[in-house]
Amino acid sequence: MKDKRFKIAHREAVIGIALVLFNFIWWFGFAYGMGGGDPTEYRYIFGMPEWFFYSCVLGFIVVVILVFIVVNYIFKEVPFEDDEDGGEQR
Repeated sequence: MKDKRFKIAHREAVIGIALVLFNFIWWFGFAYGMGGGDPTEYRYIFGMPEWFFYSCVLGFIVVVILVFIVVNYIFKEVPFEDDEDGGEQR
């Protein structure tokens, strides 16, 4: 019988990779999508170019909130012991 801890760990690893990919796509999309134009035509938010604010500042905030939600509501507590007595299972 396969240990269910590995199934949980694999699922959580896939979720972590998905969050990293989401973060990269968000950053890349705003940084290069909005930042590729003429700098004289940039719009500014709080003194920062719009592309920088959306890619780095807002992106960071969104990803922190997503990680918080995932860790608190989706990830599960997994015991490190093999069985309930804490001994090895044979």
